[in-house]
Amino acid sequence: MAASYHVWTVFTSGRFRRSFPSFAAMNLSSTSLRMIAFRPIRSTGIFSHSTSFRMVFLPMPVYSDASSIVIPILTSAIKSPISFDNPFLFLFHYCSYPYIWLEEEVKPGTLSTGTLIAYTTTARQIKKHPIGQRKLKSITADHLQEYIDFLSFGGTKPDGTQALPISKNYMLQFSAVLRGSFRFAVFPKRYITFNPMQYVRMRVKKEEVELFDDSAVNETDIKTITHEQYTQITDYLRKKKNPALLPIQIAYYTGLRIGEVCGLTWQDINLEEQYLTVRRSMRYNATRHKMEIGATKRKKIRTVDFCDTLAQILKKAGKQQHRERFQCGEMYFRNYYQRTEEKGRIHYDLYSLQSTEEIPEDYEEISFVCLRQDGSYEATTTLSTICRLIQKRIEGLENFHFHQLRHTYTSNLLSNGAAPKDVQELLGHSDVSTTMNVYAHATREAKRTSARLLDKVVGGN
Repeated sequence: MAASYHVWTVFTSGRFRRSFPSFAAMNLSSTSLRMIAFRPIRSTGIFSHSTSFRMVFLPMPVYSDASSIVIPILTSAIKSPISFDNPFLFLFHYCSYPYIWLEEEVKPGTLSTGTLIAYTTTARQIKKHPIGQRKLKSITADHLQEYIDFLSFGGTKPDGTQALPISKNYMLQFSAVLRGSFRFAVFPKRYITFNPMQYVRMRVKKEEVELFDDSAVNETDIKTITHEQYTQITDYLRKKKNPALLPIQIAYYTGLRIGEVCGLTWQDINLEEQYLTVRRSMRYNATRHKMEIGATKRKKIRTVDFCDTLAQILKKAGKQQHRERFQCGEMYFRNYYQRTEEKGRIHYDLYSLQSTEEIPEDYEEISFVCLRQDGSYEATTTLSTICRLIQKRIEGLENFHFHQLRHTYTSNLLSNGAAPKDVQELLGHSDVSTTMNVYAHATREAKRTSARLLDKVVGGN
């Protein structure tokens, strides 16, 4: 039976899940083996023809020291000589260049953690496409233009399923990753001599206008929910005793983003004067596989006033959490954050520990507002899952997502006469044009009200 060797590595620590005997002779620690090309290669020479393995690649310093062993192995494995101008060249052949760019330039840079996470997720999507299987030097501007057009217009995936066009903002994200990584491959890495992305253009599908279709309407893509639909959601969650109830109530009455709601602590809320302070945001860091808290999207602290209804909801939630703490006793979880530093970036990782567990010295307790019944924090990923469940369970909310609560909050304020500048500050937008361009006319009623203002000008009723 053919022997099969597989390597699995955890990028945050470099620890192996399985060993790779062929490289044992190099006497390298497992933490040195970090980069993997997920392409099976049939080997010859030093390995038997029946041995199937996955190629391992080493970082620059380690690779240089072990090149006398590694290069002959690779040469034998692919049945042809290898010319290595640098240790990463062969790795780049399998489209890992976005990851190198992220590791060496973006992570140590000044971009926010949220942007880094978004770019990493985008790089994974790129690698899933056939263009991700091409060697770096073989990728042309035509290949990239075809891929960008596929994203923009949609089309057939390799598995035969149909892909829908992605949004313009998501499109810009793919473009940024490809442009940045190819530029990085040209300089300072010098893996290739020119950047093919400089010839690629973002093209959008021209909208066809139906001139004689009475059913055609020009509605905005911004979706909101009615108060009746909000009541349906809260009744459903209350009946299920689902901890997602409180975050959804807070978002409906304050317009906070999902991460901002989950990152709220009781210290951020002033129940007497009825306002809360948005200081942080919770997110799942897919590159580190950890839940963490960090700065808000605009990296600014803002104050949001709230109504009597939410004040009563929060008071009731606080009392309920006290009761649950006594009921659970030592089994009740407490939440903590740990400050860590990686590649010049500060991270605040979240942990939930029971009262009986030993608390590390560098853990700091944090009292989140949105908790589960056992005291552990309510995560953004869990809330997103609940929103998908609501889509299936409540008729008329098939496209519901958490951010709709923010849209609804804004629409309710503007349609009831709130000053756009005030709404901008409540939402934390960088400028008022963002608020007005995206939200001001989100409903038909708001448009009708604006149109009827002309009646006053001409003396109508």
